[in-house]
Amino acid sequence: MPIDNENCMTNLEQAEKFWHQLLDSPALTKSDKGIAETHRDALLTAFARSAFLAETLIKKPAFISRVVGIANDSMSPHLAHNQPETAQIEQEQEANDEKKEKASGALSFSAELDTKLRMVESEDELLKVLREYRNQEMARITFLDVLNKQVIETSLEQVSALADALITNAYYWVYRHLALRYGTPKSNNKDMHMYILGMGKLGGRELNFSSDIDLIFAYPEKGETSGGKKALEHQQFFTKLAQKLIQALNKITNDGQVYRVDMRLRPFGDSGPLVMHFAALEDYYQDQGRHWERFAMVKARVINNDKSDNVKWLNSILQPFTFRRYLDFTTLDALRNMKKLIATEIRRRRLSNNIKLGAGGIREVEFFAQSFQLIHGGREPALQSKSLLRTLDALSDLDIVESEVTQQLKQDYLFLRKVEHTLQQSQDCQTQTLPDELWQQTALVDVMGFDTYSEFLNQLDATMARIHGHFNELVEESHDTHSEEDQLFIACQDAWRLSLQDDEFAEAFNDHLSSKDINDVFSILAGFKEKQRNYRIGQKGEDTLNKLLPEILYVLINQHPNHTAQVLSRLLGVIEAITGRTTYLDLLLENPDVLKQLVKLCERSDWIAQEIKRFPLLLDELLTPLYLGQQNTDIHTSKLEYQTELRETMLRIEQDDVEMLMDGLRQFKLCQQLRIAASDISESLPINNVSDKLTVLAEVILEHALHAAWMQMRERFGVPSHLEGDDKGFAIIGYGKLGGYELGYGSDLDLVFLHNAPRSSSTDGKKSIEAQQFYIKLAQRIMHLLNTKTLFGQLYETDLRLRPSGNAGLLCCHINGFEKYQLEEAWTWEHQALVRARAICGDVSLLDDFTQVRHSILSLSRELDTLSQDVCKMRIKMREHLLTKNNEKVDLKQCEGGITDIEFMAQYLVLAHANAVQGMTEYPDNLRIFDVATKANIIDTTTAQKLQKAYLRLREQYHHLTLADTKYADQSEELDIIREQVTRHWDMLFGKCRQ
Repeated sequence: MPIDNENCMTNLEQAEKFWHQLLDSPALTKSDKGIAETHRDALLTAFARSAFLAETLIKKPAFISRVVGIANDSMSPHLAHNQPETAQIEQEQEANDEKKEKASGALSFSAELDTKLRMVESEDELLKVLREYRNQEMARITFLDVLNKQVIETSLEQVSALADALITNAYYWVYRHLALRYGTPKSNNKDMHMYILGMGKLGGRELNFSSDIDLIFAYPEKGETSGGKKALEHQQFFTKLAQKLIQALNKITNDGQVYRVDMRLRPFGDSGPLVMHFAALEDYYQDQGRHWERFAMVKARVINNDKSDNVKWLNSILQPFTFRRYLDFTTLDALRNMKKLIATEIRRRRLSNNIKLGAGGIREVEFFAQSFQLIHGGREPALQSKSLLRTLDALSDLDIVESEVTQQLKQDYLFLRKVEHTLQQSQDCQTQTLPDELWQQTALVDVMGFDTYSEFLNQLDATMARIHGHFNELVEESHDTHSEEDQLFIACQDAWRLSLQDDEFAEAFNDHLSSKDINDVFSILAGFKEKQRNYRIGQKGEDTLNKLLPEILYVLINQHPNHTAQVLSRLLGVIEAITGRTTYLDLLLENPDVLKQLVKLCERSDWIAQEIKRFPLLLDELLTPLYLGQQNTDIHTSKLEYQTELRETMLRIEQDDVEMLMDGLRQFKLCQQLRIAASDISESLPINNVSDKLTVLAEVILEHALHAAWMQMRERFGVPSHLEGDDKGFAIIGYGKLGGYELGYGSDLDLVFLHNAPRSSSTDGKKSIEAQQFYIKLAQRIMHLLNTKTLFGQLYETDLRLRPSGNAGLLCCHINGFEKYQLEEAWTWEHQALVRARAICGDVSLLDDFTQVRHSILSLSRELDTLSQDVCKMRIKMREHLLTKNNEKVDLKQCEGGITDIEFMAQYLVLAHANAVQGMTEYPDNLRIFDVATKANIIDTTTAQKLQKAYLRLREQYHHLTLADTKYADQSEELDIIREQVTRHWDMLFGKCRQ
């Protein structure tokens, strides 16, 4: 074959160098040297084409006779001059695996290895024998291949048969030696074995020359070994066996390595057990098997097939999982997705010179054949073959694919496989990339039979173009809501579906994200992917997740390009929480508006993101995003709506099912609170309306909690004897933010419980107790309903310290005792608290009594200087205990000129002027207190408006800080101005007492 002299000299010089090294080898015997001299020309040519062959023979000259085909001719049906016999066997018994083994020489490989290993006693010897035999036979196959003394089909079969023999014989050696120590696994009094599934090209008997091997291990059933020195459970025995087998094949020694062993295709991947019993294997593939695992199982073959019923059992587990009798559309979707991934990887990684992974490469032929196997294999047994070549023939025979197409694909596939073998036989490296080195290009041209490298490339391009054309026509793309030109969406798909390097990721998003966001998003996505590998979500969940994540990235980047990483972290926290709940994943995927709403909420509020993460049921609320954005602003209407909705919700719960009752109340609160927060974020609710709605929501829940607790207590003790009709003789009083209609997200409830039972009253149930004790138990029951943490969290955190005598006082106080305490014992700060107290729920008459007591206490005449000093001292004391010093952040509540200063000013105005102005006690909230004070000319309108405006702005910021799940605000010019105004009014009212 004419090639240019320089190239020829380069390769011949290399070959001559190898030849002299061989002759100089101290291990070369006289006999081996004679054989080498006889076959000098053939060896020189082979050395010019394979450095691996030359280096192997230099290290082990004893292999020469075997390599050139002199030794063992009579027992080796796999040698070159046995090709006619091989071809004849192939034609006659194409579907018979056992005869296929004979044709490829697997049986002689196995027999020879078995003879060698019977003399082996130690694991070190085992490793040496396996590697030497592997190197010898791979050198022989290389010699035949690079001189074109055998066709590529035979080479593929021999490489696969050799792998079968090495794996199987190593397995039996390890099995025998472990059994001597631990006993033999048994089933029905017969020895039980671990079965080795060979995946991919090994399973199809089309193994690469320098390939790793993908294996899965399984054994029939649980039990315990018998007959050894130390019995083990079967799982322990076979795990040890698997570990030692992997080491025997995978470990690198001075003699090299037999095979790189990859176990990641096993159930649950790296996180799964190394070996599983058949029942566990069946459960996995029935419940959690993924589409890619069906693809992989198409070629799965039991390597150590002992023809037992156990092998039939194992195949009966895998066959229905792999080949569905009826075509389902998820298979077509999976094929589309896999096809898109292949195309995307080619484009992203620019795999133009890769004959396996590039466009029109070996992988695309495999995908072509396996696609039809998955679609039709359940109804056409001929398509259940492990062999790609036989599958292509079957497609033609069944008239599924035109024979011209299958024959062309076979021819092109074998051409690429020959190129692949030649590349790998050069240096025994697992590569499918065309070489850059001139001598390797020359070797490739020589073996492939071309005059020049450019001629070879032309033929290769034509071959791959034909394959790629058939690949493109294979499965129609599904309708996509994104255009093919949408580069951002393509980048989002690549970011999730491909294993991009950081520079590739940056290139994809340079036009859309800042450099910092690019780095952060890359890191966040990588971490999330790593976590997902440990989740067992099943095929459907995985498919949905793979579609959803690109959509999330796309919506996120389109909506919020300035702080994408932060919001993505929140979103992925939500996705992580619902990963095992495919219904919620589908909800987000199928409802673009819901996804956009979730992104918006997470962007504006870490608090909401955390709430949804903790309680994924809140995602159901996002189904009505329009409703989320439009809330009723009338407080009375809102309360009626909440009462109606809660009543309807609780009708589905049995009255005596306390756990369901508590969960129902918590779910109701969570959902309503999310609606309020969403409206807050969309700015369709002013801040005072937000607080109004949060407050009446708490009122409605308290009403229901009181009713439920009352029913439970009545069932147990009856009711106090002094009551008439539906009266309860009980009332709940709200203080603080609840009393002042100013609840925020996550606010606790300051409560006081009152009753009106006379001392002589007791309950009328079978178990009678004093009324006072009954009401204490009722209060405890209400607290239990509110405070207990369930799966849906805590309803409200409550604080009862504002009751008479604080923590030392009774949990539930008589109304007369309450009045007496307020008149005789209460401190000024307790009267301040009473300003923001309000009757919430309970008997109307008792609520009216409380309102009257409140009015009378607040209307007491007070000495203004003393009152002023008391209020100032309490404010200073609070600030000392509660204010956190931070020069960069501001505590909006406790800082000078903050929320609490405004509240104290309002409380002071009520306590100072209520005895003269009756209307000052009418309202418990600060805004309306300032309104009344203005009308009564206690403060001027301008002052009142400035304080109200400042209060609303500070509370708005505080609400948003809560939504952002933080406590402190950043310093700002606007905040400084507000605080200065409030402080100025404080000084006008109290002087310099803040100092």
